[in-house]
Amino acid sequence: MNDPLIQKKILHAGTANASEFPSDTKVRFHFVAQLITRNPDGEIVLGKVIDDSRNYTQPIEILIGKKFKLEVWETMVQAMAVNEVSEFYVDKTLCLTYPLVAKTLRDAYSKDKPKTHEHTSPHCCGAMALVNGPKLGYDDLNQLMEKPSDYLFRIELLGVDLPQSYQKETWQMDENERINALPRLRLEGNELYQNKKNAEASKIYAQAIGIIEQLQLKEKPGEQEWQALADMKIPFLLNYSQCQLLMGNYYEVIEQCSQVLIQQPNNVKAIFRRGMAHLNAWNPTEAKNDFEKAALIDPSLAKTVQQQLSKLEEMIKEKNKSDKAWLSQAFGSKT
Repeated sequence: MNDPLIQKKILHAGTANASEFPSDTKVRFHFVAQLITRNPDGEIVLGKVIDDSRNYTQPIEILIGKKFKLEVWETMVQAMAVNEVSEFYVDKTLCLTYPLVAKTLRDAYSKDKPKTHEHTSPHCCGAMALVNGPKLGYDDLNQLMEKPSDYLFRIELLGVDLPQSYQKETWQMDENERINALPRLRLEGNELYQNKKNAEASKIYAQAIGIIEQLQLKEKPGEQEWQALADMKIPFLLNYSQCQLLMGNYYEVIEQCSQVLIQQPNNVKAIFRRGMAHLNAWNPTEAKNDFEKAALIDPSLAKTVQQQLSKLEEMIKEKNKSDKAWLSQAFGSKT
């Protein structure tokens, strides 16, 4: 390597060289982080191992060119071949953010998290943090924040996925990619729904709704671009609501169908599904109002609506009978 602050030693040669790492390339690797010092003669002295990703629930994944907090890791993996195992002796000046990265990884993936019992307010300002000292929740990381160290990183490069070879997550996409992902998400959700996988379908529809809402943040509410996105969101809201209805999450259905009705007050699917949710959540007045409005807008629903209204009437009678029996028992004449 050309960087004098990084020394590389190959322990096991790789099997496949990656000729280049364009932006958005996904790399997967295991790592061991070990502290190192130098004796008076300048020789390296190995210290304790502070992190080993094989104790995590999964390997590490980073995307090249996405300003990862520990840039030296990008530099190291780009100097490796797939399946290679190498050690990198790295100067402390390139590792000042390691404690922050290590905290994130431990919190997310560690199988057991031996944290200290420190408590720090999430609203603590930068000046107060400096006064109080670092509070990362791990004693060793707090010490490294206060007194940085050189590191030995042992890296095993498990795989390299070029941008075109994997499906990007939402946060990786640019605006056009997000818009282009929506038809695919709708088809995926619909297929899952048809196969009665309502929870999985619901997650796909929710992902699409999230994408649209992120895009809406860039537009002014009420203007043409914002409204076009709002209209685009309605089919996903309706499909999501149907899944939630079948899953028994009735108040979620009420909330999402009400969102549709803000944009389209006469959307009969939203009205009827909200009525079903009100019926099952025991909001009889609201259920009756929605059912009657649905039948008024779409007369072809008259028979279905009448069945639900009859069901509602039976439920009301049963509840009144139950309430009467309970009152009679609770406040009946004493002997």
